[in-house]
Amino acid sequence: MTAYLQELTMRLSAGLGLLPESHRQRHSDYIKSKQRNDGGFAGREGGSDLYYTSFAIRSLAILGELQGEVAQKSGQFVEQRLSGQESIVDFFSLIYSGAVLETAAGIDVFSRSSPHWKSNVADTLEELRRADGGYAKGKEGAISSTYHTFLVVICLQLLDCEIPHPQRAIQFVISQRAEDGGFREIRASKRAGTNPTAAAVATLRILGGLTSEIRESTLDLLVEMQTDEGGLRANTRIPIADLLSTFTGTLTMIDLDALDEIDTTAAVRFVESLEREEGGFHAAAWDENCDVEYTFYGLGCRALFADSD
Repeated sequence: MTAYLQELTMRLSAGLGLLPESHRQRHSDYIKSKQRNDGGFAGREGGSDLYYTSFAIRSLAILGELQGEVAQKSGQFVEQRLSGQESIVDFFSLIYSGAVLETAAGIDVFSRSSPHWKSNVADTLEELRRADGGYAKGKEGAISSTYHTFLVVICLQLLDCEIPHPQRAIQFVISQRAEDGGFREIRASKRAGTNPTAAAVATLRILGGLTSEIRESTLDLLVEMQTDEGGLRANTRIPIADLLSTFTGTLTMIDLDALDEIDTTAAVRFVESLEREEGGFHAAAWDENCDVEYTFYGLGCRALFADSD
């Protein structure tokens, strides 16, 4: 079975292929211009890190531009980080960057790793499992997280490792449902959000736990998240739409075969309003700058809406 994120990469690449070459090229040029001398990519402040490097690698891959020197330097940066102590988010970024580099550019950053490294990784991830069946953000964390449960599941998929006790993870995710539809990030949260809902639905799809009843209550929440701007917001307390929530919400609507439940014309207009002529995307209407992370979300939105026409 094709891993969820590998399938997503192919879907986004196909969608962007429908856009004019000049459109794709300016975003490719923007991303390449952000590569540092060490081969990595940074956010708006600080040096190169795995998190932003992963977004740059993913963006170049879906644009068909992860090749040549930019790919080689990216691979060297990722390989240099293999021996570091990373957070689960950065560790996911490392694993996914390695998978994309191998698939898109033929660069195996794990070639010199121990033959047991995959099983060691799987064992380490299982240490994050909590009694409720979900996974915490770190070894010291006491609370399971919807998003981090999703990260662990897709990491194991990318490593082609069996997901231990999948039914326990399904039960945890279902326990995160909110009364008004959608899913919470942690149990103590008072309301559901677009992004934890997207993570929950993706996890349930991977594990075979998505039901028609969950689908309907999820759609009710996501439809409510579309603002007058056209994009989707993170939760009902936030009045402004953003590209991250628009991307994850749109992807979830497509996966639930219900994109027609929102005003797609308005959503496309929102995404276009955040796109810069010189390449790159802003995060939201309030954002005066841009970075490789939100450029990935912007490209992802353009791909999803292009592919849904």
